[in-house]
Amino acid sequence: MRFSTLAKTAGGSIATGVIGGLATRPAVQSSWYRRLRKPSFQPPPAAFPIVWNLLYADISGVSAKTIDGLEERGDAAAARAYSRALALNLALNASWSWVFFNRRKLGPAAVVAGALAVSSADLARRAGSVHPAAGAALAAYPLWCGFATVLSTRIWWLNR
Repeated sequence: MRFSTLAKTAGGSIATGVIGGLATRPAVQSSWYRRLRKPSFQPPPAAFPIVWNLLYADISGVSAKTIDGLEERGDAAAARAYSRALALNLALNASWSWVFFNRRKLGPAAVVAGALAVSSADLARRAGSVHPAAGAALAAYPLWCGFATVLSTRIWWLNR
């Protein structure tokens, strides 16, 4: 993988984390968030930054390897399509925090989480079609997003 491609995918992942964090950090300390009813299966707060940082690193590396692999095959159109799918995915990723924490729209946040899970599965599928091991490495991302969808939906349901 080329450093320039990795720098671009890592830059996108870092920007996503920063943008999402701007909405998340103040909200998790708010009385609104503390008063929300949460399901028993919600992980401890310390788990979220650990998991997301690992996933962002995974997304960056796998995406760079996939884009470069497609370009090396001479399939520039597929590389551009993957890049667009990645950009959409990262936009959905960052937007969930803003919908949930900043706008406090629990139902719409559950919908965004579901869209993110589908988008993440699509990225893993695309990566796996180029490098099966890379697709397998990215499988944790849609699994986590699926869990996040269940968690987000349950929080919405408990607080309707």
